[in-house]
Amino acid sequence: MTIMLLLGIAVAQTPGVETIDIAPVWAGHPVGFCLITHGGQQFAAYYDAERRLTVASRTLDSAVWQKAVLPERVGWDSHNYVTMAIDDDGYIHLSGNLHVTPLKYFRTKTPLDVTTFERAPMVGKREQRMTYPVFMRGGNGEFIFTYRDGHSGEGDQIYNVYDHATQSWRRLMDEPLTSGEGKVNAYLNGPKQGPDGRWHLCWVWRDHGGCETNHDLSYARSDDLVHWETGAGKPLALPLTMTNADIVDPVPAGGGIINGNTKLGFDSQQRPVIGYHKFDADGNTQIYNARLEDGVWRIYQTSDWDYRWDFSGGGSIVFEISLSGVSRHGEGTLKQSYRHVKYGNGVWILDEKTLKPVGMLETKKEPDSLAVVESDFPGMQIKRANDSGTSGEAGVRYMLQWETLGHNRDRPREGKLPPPSMLRLVKRTSSS
Repeated sequence: MTIMLLLGIAVAQTPGVETIDIAPVWAGHPVGFCLITHGGQQFAAYYDAERRLTVASRTLDSAVWQKAVLPERVGWDSHNYVTMAIDDDGYIHLSGNLHVTPLKYFRTKTPLDVTTFERAPMVGKREQRMTYPVFMRGGNGEFIFTYRDGHSGEGDQIYNVYDHATQSWRRLMDEPLTSGEGKVNAYLNGPKQGPDGRWHLCWVWRDHGGCETNHDLSYARSDDLVHWETGAGKPLALPLTMTNADIVDPVPAGGGIINGNTKLGFDSQQRPVIGYHKFDADGNTQIYNARLEDGVWRIYQTSDWDYRWDFSGGGSIVFEISLSGVSRHGEGTLKQSYRHVKYGNGVWILDEKTLKPVGMLETKKEPDSLAVVESDFPGMQIKRANDSGTSGEAGVRYMLQWETLGHNRDRPREGKLPPPSMLRLVKRTSSS
């Protein structure tokens, strides 16, 4: 590895990997950052060493970052990630530091200029208890913002759409997409546009703040994000509720299913496959895959582990098991990755008919420059954020990387805290 200094900025290089220092950042607990590459520019949003919400920008031919500090400061809550998007006219939109709190939304006054961020309004209703902000694009390019109104165990999913002509927001649908009717809330994976062109959505319901009360894996699909139906094609009235939802697997509360581990994928016939885990008959945690076959959900057990992950309680928890959705691999096979506290990490090759493992893919190790924790403070971990944009450079991908302590159920830590870690931009070529 070689290290160069460009105008006082550290630029490290290994074959196929280049890193550029952005700024020291808060390392007391993990919270999500955001990176967007847009044409010849790049934008990174993060919490700095003093926990202040900050946006940095640069041109791709420069290692020098321009920074703007916004009037928000993160506490101890790992839910309070930051997200950004760029609209059709080049204005940057940002939201974050939200967990059952009033709207926090900024927009630039000048396209692609982070120094012109200012607070902006949205619709003005149901914006006092907001969590999980997401910017997305609809099938026809609509610029959409969605969030949960409410809290764990009592919440509705709201969708807004942006009018570029008036630079204002309105509701995409008159009703919420999902509603807990004051009794539960839905934790969503998606909507995700599948290879069939439709939008697919899966979710679990939760009774209250305890993560053990997740239950009833559910599904819906749509051609336009406004009109929804079951997997069998039956129209669904909005909002989607416990009484009208398409239940894929009626896993009960305490049955071993958790939000954050329900993952959509698709097989070679473009059929949706939902990966998740629950307890088997012996009480062990297993990964299952549910596939929509001729309008009916069929459930397959994929793993055969002798281990029970018995989670409970509220706050951001450490996941002992995680998984991806399935994706195409080869003729008659799919692939699916997993991480397991006892059995390690891997990528299965699945028989497409049975969704059973028939082999393992060899996983490529990260270069030492990216895989080794630099800090000597006990418990520090590497965190990354993928690029939500694109530069158009063939064979090139970008990400952010930094180090932080792990989850602490959103509670303040006592005692000595780690010093700030360096947030870096990582540029990788297709060979690395």
